[in-house]
Amino acid sequence: MASSQDMMKSSDSTESLKPSRRDYLAMLSAGAGLGLASLLGCRPGTVPQTMGQQRRLRAAFSNAGLAGTWNKLGYDAAKLWGDLLNVEVVWFDGEFNGQRQREKIELAAAEDWDFCAFQAHQIDILAEPCRRLKARGIPIIGMDTLIVAEDKLFDHGVVVYVTPDHVRMAEQSTQYMVDKIGGKGKVIHIGGQSEHSGAQDRAKGFQNIISKYPEIEVVGGGVRWCDWKTEKARDTFDVLLEQTPDRIAGAFFHNDDMALACVPRLKGTRHEGMVVTGVDGQRPGLLGVRDGLLAATSVNPAAMIHMYALVIGQFIVRNQEKFDKLLKIVLPCPLVSQESGNLDAMLYLSDPKHCLV
Repeated sequence: MASSQDMMKSSDSTESLKPSRRDYLAMLSAGAGLGLASLLGCRPGTVPQTMGQQRRLRAAFSNAGLAGTWNKLGYDAAKLWGDLLNVEVVWFDGEFNGQRQREKIELAAAEDWDFCAFQAHQIDILAEPCRRLKARGIPIIGMDTLIVAEDKLFDHGVVVYVTPDHVRMAEQSTQYMVDKIGGKGKVIHIGGQSEHSGAQDRAKGFQNIISKYPEIEVVGGGVRWCDWKTEKARDTFDVLLEQTPDRIAGAFFHNDDMALACVPRLKGTRHEGMVVTGVDGQRPGLLGVRDGLLAATSVNPAAMIHMYALVIGQFIVRNQEKFDKLLKIVLPCPLVSQESGNLDAMLYLSDPKHCLV
């Protein structure tokens, strides 16, 4: 894991931890670098006695919606590591509906928690309940997406923000697709939810790459927002296929669930053989890469994000840690393809029995 020397100040109000490639490989080779003893901050010989003396903590968790593969793996990770570290995890499903998520967190804000960890379905939707939790002295850990603008997170009670680099995830997945189609041709861009900060950054990453290739045309003129819904993505994809007389060379999707829902529509059409890439890199997407349905996917480390939130939250409470500014922790997000050499490792690490990436 990143050492204290790796800690970089990204602004006057934010500290950022960004692991290097070497750090990441070392972490994976050591079982994610998070043995139970080290998680508890004690020597191996003292673990049983220390655990026996611990008060069971209670934490509120919420992410955008458990109907999504990525979100469900995050839930599995939080529950698994909560059991290991004596933390009761109480879950509030965002149901892929910002208003429903806010209503649930409003109610949760009136309860007693040791800490909370939230992935907001859309930016600003959880601002008010987070302010109420801060006023009660309950620390909040932000996961993956922005609850409010980054420079306002600490003011809303978020002391730690654990996130991947969404721009980079999109850039590397898009670049892979562009390289495979020879830097020219028609491509499709299917987006998640327009008010989701991660989706906004993925759209930015896609555009960062496509803007370098004047011979690439985005079908329909730009991103088509599909709200993470596989049915909507499939319907949108069908329309774009039917309306485009020339062969479409590639497609980039903001998550693997939407990509996998659309790939079967290519069979028997003039677009068959399209290079399709995505984001998330969890088991369905990884199997899609293995089986040739997806050309590549960028890992959005769902389990690692939720695991870090759980582990850091219990550290904050048990060590009585205080923060005077936001601590931002950026996690690695490797690209996975049949050529990348990391497919088997990522399949193992993303297994719900392990919940490590």
